[in-house]
Amino acid sequence: MTTAPVPQTLTLPTPGDPADSVLVRAARGQQVERTPVWFMRQAGRSLPEYREVRADVPMLQACRTPDLVTEITLQPVRRHGVDAAIFFSDIVVPLQAVGVDLDIVAGVGPVVAEPIRTRADLDRLPELTPEHVTDIAESVRRLVSALGGTPLIGFAGAPFTLASYLVEGGPSRNHEKTKALMAGDPQLWHDLCARLAQISGEFLRVQVEAGASAVQLFDSWAGALSLDDYTRQVQQHSAKALATVADSGVPRIHFGVGTGELLGAMADAGCEVIGVDFRVPLAEGARRAGGRHAVQGNLDPALLFAPWEPVERAVLETLESGAQAPGHIFNLGHGVLPQTDPGVLTRVVELVHERTQRA
Repeated sequence: MTTAPVPQTLTLPTPGDPADSVLVRAARGQQVERTPVWFMRQAGRSLPEYREVRADVPMLQACRTPDLVTEITLQPVRRHGVDAAIFFSDIVVPLQAVGVDLDIVAGVGPVVAEPIRTRADLDRLPELTPEHVTDIAESVRRLVSALGGTPLIGFAGAPFTLASYLVEGGPSRNHEKTKALMAGDPQLWHDLCARLAQISGEFLRVQVEAGASAVQLFDSWAGALSLDDYTRQVQQHSAKALATVADSGVPRIHFGVGTGELLGAMADAGCEVIGVDFRVPLAEGARRAGGRHAVQGNLDPALLFAPWEPVERAVLETLESGAQAPGHIFNLGHGVLPQTDPGVLTRVVELVHERTQRA
């Protein structure tokens, strides 16, 4: 298989300490000179330069190749001038690293060859150690060197979302097998999630120890749960993953899709920033989280396909709502859609910086 050529990194390190960057200070609820902005899934997808370097390279191979990870992570920082880089990876990378037989199928998502549904299946899932992901640590170190004062955000998938992929065998609309296991064998469910909390937490720790300045825990499918199921069956495991890096001092962002009813419980799992998707205004999201957390979000990514005037109006409304929280990191309410015009993303970054610049 031929690997696409990797362009030379042209970005010079920006001056400053990433630990004192506008993003990190906003995450801590401290005073900032402007509202920071970055986009979930900014690394890849919509960028033509990403498609060029990823040509003929399978996703998981790209995620485990430091040259490619470095180049792809830097691309949106160069192009858009965002206030943070998000580490280019996938939430199933640590599962592959410990030996789970899976693949990311185009147009489908992660597909697991042998789903986990019994105690014997769980025994095939070992804990993650730093030795499993030495390439991840190397990629982070290279990025921290290249980024200078621009912070790098590390990330991992939350235990529930990872469990859903493992139990269902791939993406699921209703999560019926996952919920059946949760209800039918609660001990196996909790043991599976505890193992996944260790894997996710260690994956975050590896990135932090290599130099990441913040982390985000993604719970993509948590919105499929009731508040009661979340608090009884999931919250403790997300809390364990987040606690793994609690003593590092880096801000922790906790984000889920369709989780408006869960925001308070997700905030209580342990984080400095609660991510709010586009279904709930940021001010209301901050209130539901208890009024103590910075918020991240939450422009609807589909709005980026509209003419500029309504996009601009929505950006300004998002900024106004976010200003009512203890801190605000501007972002989308979910990831950048693949067909998004990169020029619109750049204009959004410029608009946020222009309208929030403080003397």
